[in-house]
Amino acid sequence: MGRCGGIEMATEGDVELELETETSGPERPPEKPRKHDSGAADLERVTDYAEEKEIQSSNLETAMSVIGDRRSREQKAKQEREKELAKVTIKKEDLELIMTEMEISRAAAERSLREHMGNVVEALIALTN
Repeated sequence: MGRCGGIEMATEGDVELELETETSGPERPPEKPRKHDSGAADLERVTDYAEEKEIQSSNLETAMSVIGDRRSREQKAKQEREKELAKVTIKKEDLELIMTEMEISRAAAERSLREHMGNVVEALIALTN
């Protein structure tokens, strides 16, 4: 190439070639994803859903039985505790003292006394804290 006033000019023999990328055949747009490839795929989705529902229902039944068992154990433990508390003897004057001093119902005073094995001092301390 020769220079002429700071501008490059092409001389004889200089040839510029632009290479085009070759494509095989006419250009095709990218394929769109198919929503339903076949009926088998649809059937598989339906059966998967049905299996999940079956699994979920069996899990639910298991959970319900566990909850029911836990509730029955808690209820049984509560009944046993009530029986133990009923065996504790309390004095009538201790019961009346707690009722008047703490201004609580007879049932609450009795419960507190029974939980502290009839010890009026411990029952009063527990009620004040």
